[in-house]
Formats: sequence, C-alpha cells, structure tokens
Amino acid sequence: MSHLEIQGVNTHYGSSHILFDVSLEVKEGEVVCLLGRNGAGKTTTLRTIMGLTPASSGSVRFDGMEIQRREPHEIARMGMGYVPDERIIFPDLTVRENLELAIKDGPGGFRWTVDKVYGLFPKLVELDRNLGGYLSGGEQQMLTVGRTLMGNPSLVLLDEPVEGIAPIVVEELGAQIHKLKEMGLTILFSEQNLRFAHQISDRAYVIEKGRIKFNGTMAELRDDREIQKKYLMV
Repeated sequence: MSHLEIQGVNTHYGSSHILFDVSLEVKEGEVVCLLGRNGAGKTTTLRTIMGLTPASSGSVRFDGMEIQRREPHEIARMGMGYVPDERIIFPDLTVRENLELAIKDGPGGFRWTVDKVYGLFPKLVELDRNLGGYLSGGEQQMLTVGRTLMGNPSLVLLDEPVEGIAPIVVEELGAQIHKLKEMGLTILFSEQNLRFAHQISDRAYVIEKGRIKFNGTMAELRDDREIQKKYLMV
C-alpha cells in the first residue's frame, strides 16, 4: 500500500505561518504534481509530509496511519522516500559507493539493486567509478533518485526534480518517472515546469502562498487558463 492523505495541515517556520489548511491526496500508483511558483509552499509541503518540518496542526496519514508526529527516519522505514531539491550526494564517493551506501530494506514491491538502478538510468553505468562531486546537475539528480530507490520505497516525494537541468535531461527524467509508475511506484512531486508536469502526472494541485488553489486532473488544469495565468504565470 502507498496511500497518502493530508488534511487541514498548517505549518510554521518559527512565527511565520507557511501552510494554511493544506489538504491533498495521493492514491496508490498515482503520479501527482504539486505546482506553484517559487515561495508558494511546495517544498514546505513535502518537508511536512516527511516530518522534516512538522505540521503545527492537521493530519498526515500514510497507509491509514497518522505520521505527522513521527521522526523522518521512522517515516522512511514505513516506505516513503524523499528526493530533496538540493541533490545532496557524497561528493567524495563514487556513483556506485553512493548507491551502495543507501541500501536498506523497505516495503516497496520492487527490490532495487545497483544494477537495477543502472537499468533505469543507463547514463550512470558509464559514471560508475566517477566521484559524485564531478557529475553534472542532471547526473547528480539521477544519482539522487537512484539512491532513494535503493531504500525500496513504495511512495517517493520529489522536490522540483528538473529545476536547473538541461532540456534533454528533462525529457530523459520524464521517461524514467514513467517507468517507475509502470513498476507500481506512487509519486508526489513539486514542480514549476507545467509542460513537464503534463507529460507525467495523473492529477495536479496548485499552491499559492501556502494555500491550495486548484485540485483536478491534468486535462482539467490544461483547460483552466485562468488558474494557469493567475498562479503559474503561463
């Protein structure tokens, strides 16, 4: 199972109120996108789900279990993987060493190995012995996603996966996310790139100033020019 449900979540950074009664749902096997401009609350939403920035109030449920008071490592053990936008890797370790360091048991149905990650990201095969610090932004993103998969999650949170990446790599990452969906992985990702979101998402939420402004299918979002213009600057 990999069902995520958030209801009425409020999150603060100190005295600053960032998320206001945020509610969203990701059903098993879905790819759902959280769209919004810089500073809209996308990253805070994902960090709140993962327990890195705990909610002040509201409910975060994963497979029917309340998780908002759990530590991030506990949430990870339950089957949730998190790929931050910083692409944090170990620069002095090789690509293979970065992946092997992340091996752990998880509830996901597909048992990931280094070779299976290389099958998903063929580019990493030729970089096997390269140090992480010498990879391009796109290569680091592939490695970061692959390292998360080594924990065998059933649900993955991706924070702006294609930000600052060359267009050709954006297309490649889109194809790889499609493959992950075909394998049964559930995915929630934040993004500003509406075109990329249309290519891979089943449904979308639009967030602005910490409030959800739209919830619907990608087809409904495509037809709603007012929402796009008002909140996504399209």
